[in-house]
Amino acid sequence: MKNIILNTDSYKTSHKSLYPPGTEKVTYYIEARGGKGTCTLFFGLQYFIKEYLMKPITKEDIVEARDILQIHGMPFDEEDWQYILEEYDGFLPLRIEALEEGMIVPIGTPLAQVTCYDPKLFWLPGYIETALLRAVWYPTSVATESLYCKSALTRYYDKCKGDSPLDYLLHDFGSRGATTVEASGIGGLAHLVNFRGTDNLPALYYGKHYYGEVCAGESIPASEHSVTICWGRDKEKEAYLNMLQQPNDVSIVIDSYDMWDTLHGMFCDEFVETIKNRGNNHLTTVLRPDSGDPVRTPLAVILKLMDTFGYTTNHVGYRTLNYNIKVLQGDGINSESVAEILNLMDEMKLSIDNIVFGMGGALLQNVNRDTHSMAMKANHVVVNGVGKGINKNPVEAPEKASKIGVQAVVYDPHNTSFTGITSIPKTLLGEGEQNLLRTVYLNGILVEEQELRHIVEKAESCFEQFYNSPDEEN
Repeated sequence: MKNIILNTDSYKTSHKSLYPPGTEKVTYYIEARGGKGTCTLFFGLQYFIKEYLMKPITKEDIVEARDILQIHGMPFDEEDWQYILEEYDGFLPLRIEALEEGMIVPIGTPLAQVTCYDPKLFWLPGYIETALLRAVWYPTSVATESLYCKSALTRYYDKCKGDSPLDYLLHDFGSRGATTVEASGIGGLAHLVNFRGTDNLPALYYGKHYYGEVCAGESIPASEHSVTICWGRDKEKEAYLNMLQQPNDVSIVIDSYDMWDTLHGMFCDEFVETIKNRGNNHLTTVLRPDSGDPVRTPLAVILKLMDTFGYTTNHVGYRTLNYNIKVLQGDGINSESVAEILNLMDEMKLSIDNIVFGMGGALLQNVNRDTHSMAMKANHVVVNGVGKGINKNPVEAPEKASKIGVQAVVYDPHNTSFTGITSIPKTLLGEGEQNLLRTVYLNGILVEEQELRHIVEKAESCFEQFYNSPDEEN
């Protein structure tokens, strides 16, 4: 949807007359109130600003919104939107402050804050809540889910003294399972803040067009079931041998028919020699089971391959397949099954170098706004020239209480969280004290643009603190 006027809940159109008479300004902020985990990795706001806020509304947008809302039975203040068109050239006159994208911050930290300094349009920050909150909660939640997987993989990597590049241990296969190409693009790019492996081309497009990254991720040639079954079951052996002739790393799905027959019967003689030669030429052969128990099947495949190709044992006692062979488990993978697999691998002394994980729907679709209880709430109002902090504080849901007053995010030497970051009312900001909420958008201008490489660097530096924190270890 390109008409920002309609990118809201219809009840928002009725709010202007419901505020107190004399209202001049209302400020809102966004935070993760709780839910899964102890922190969030902030990402995705710049995409929304570039795609939706740097394109002015038009007379046609106003007429379209008016006509739809009239039929819908809701009020529409055409005069105010015409005022935006004439006085601000169609750009929404808002100030959006936000953290740097890529920051990992404790739950309860304001991620963004929005206000409007034109008293005629005091209602505008609340009007865009639907679009702005959605723009923040989804990619932030995906980035955070990916982060927790990264933490579990890194912890096991360190324990078994892994040697494979950590950046490629979790691969994004989620594009086909996403609800829209937009979700695939921005969600897939959120994953690439933590990892480099992806088959999600929309994510690469979004990285290039919205975050200045020529190519944010990488993949290798891979087969699918159709490639195998087109040869016919009687020529399954020829199909695999053809794949193994590729002059590059390759991933082969092995369960189009009988995976165990393939592993026991076909991977002998010329197969073994071909794979050994590839490994000796530093080419990786990845074998992918795509059915069976998602936790135990990949480990059984690893053990069978060890019988055939052998293994080495490192100085801390963990075993790794010879000849650059790996197993890719992409079926049924989520953060919980990854943890289960790693626990079993630990019991069996199998190095993480034997496996690569792929995640599809669980990465891009298994999050919602309640995953981290993301909310955008009013925290300050000015009425007849008098400002005051406001908040919601429901007796039946104290966990939904919101912050009072315009917020600042600062480093606090007395804060015991892994970042030392805390939020305070902006009125308490000391002279010279840095507010980590910076203006990123102002009245149609992207004030501060971030490139993906800088976001990745920021996330990596924050990850070191997060990974080594006592809260994360528990």
